[in-house]
Amino acid sequence: MATSLKVVLRKKGNQDGTYPLAIRVTVERKSSYLYLGHRIREVDWDGVKEQVKKSHPNSVRLNNLILKKKVEANDKMLEMAALNKDVSSKAVRKQIKPQEGLSFFGQAKLYCDQLEATGKYNQKSADSPRVEQFRKFLGGSDINFAEIDTSLLKKFRAYLIGTRNVSERTVMNYFVVIRNIFNRAIAAGLVDSKYYPFGKGKVSIKFPDSMKIGLSIEEVRALENAELPKGENHARNLWLISFYFAGMRISDLLRLKWSDFQNDRLYYSMGKNLKAGSLKVPEKVLEILEQYPRGINAHDLVFHDLASLPDLSKVYDVQIRIKTRVKSCDEYLEKVAKIIELDKPLTMHISRHTFAQLSADRIPANILQQLYRHSDIKTTMGYQNNFINKTTDDALDSVLNMV
Repeated sequence: MATSLKVVLRKKGNQDGTYPLAIRVTVERKSSYLYLGHRIREVDWDGVKEQVKKSHPNSVRLNNLILKKKVEANDKMLEMAALNKDVSSKAVRKQIKPQEGLSFFGQAKLYCDQLEATGKYNQKSADSPRVEQFRKFLGGSDINFAEIDTSLLKKFRAYLIGTRNVSERTVMNYFVVIRNIFNRAIAAGLVDSKYYPFGKGKVSIKFPDSMKIGLSIEEVRALENAELPKGENHARNLWLISFYFAGMRISDLLRLKWSDFQNDRLYYSMGKNLKAGSLKVPEKVLEILEQYPRGINAHDLVFHDLASLPDLSKVYDVQIRIKTRVKSCDEYLEKVAKIIELDKPLTMHISRHTFAQLSADRIPANILQQLYRHSDIKTTMGYQNNFINKTTDDALDSVLNMV
């Protein structure tokens, strides 16, 4: 029986000038192709030696993969022949063809599909481009989990900082996505945990501290008293209500219904962790709500931003609309900042920072935990530490006052 294995570049190229690597399995002059999940440029391929040239940045890794797959295919052919099984080219290819999702990008697709299926639009819109940037770093080719080691991730970090000019925090966001996909593969039994590249002595994911600055009480009052056009006024109203409700997230604010207000209290479940609770409705909130007549919006919504959606139970669609509305509100708030001559950023999220800043040293951490609806008080304390300065200020004064 005449058989042969040969690694080739398939002729059908991609728009980026790359061609797929494949093992051609030939049995009795009939051939089938086993694609290796990697694409390279023709100039980086040595067809005589059946090797990737050193001009390719991942030549060593790809050549190791080629050798491994050729040995695997040859072993499978010998095994099938010994067992008197059908040793056609298609039968060999079927035996050694990887199952869907076994490669990193196969799992990445399943990961992103699951985010969409569970309505996590914001996370998918952030993570999908990060997956594609990792693919670009690899030259457009797929990769096995065992090949994602500490060395490769350090090179990826250098690539992101040097080529993409991103911050260390952004690098950590990329690593979190890779870690999530890796954990998914381990949980599914697709890869041995010994290949896990994160943790002690390996790649550590640690986010650098970031500055969180809110508005002063004088700046909040200026925002309250400003005379504004309709669009800017609505954005300002949303910002203030978020602030008055202890920094309520905009995603929860836009979902508010009139039925959530009962007996001078607001009852709602936080979308992020589904923790339920109630808050007293401040008089200032009631004054703003007078601008929004009850019953004019679909779904009993207080605000019009999501009212045009036919079905609020479709979480993915709702998140898409929320993202659009937040962007619009932030654009209006940027105009508001100029009107009140504010010299710091003004976005919807700043309302949360503002409440945290003004509550620092005034409200005990256990009460703030209830207001923020954090599951763990450590989360509350970690967040508030960004705004508590009294201890360090007093320490500094105690020395300077002696001079």
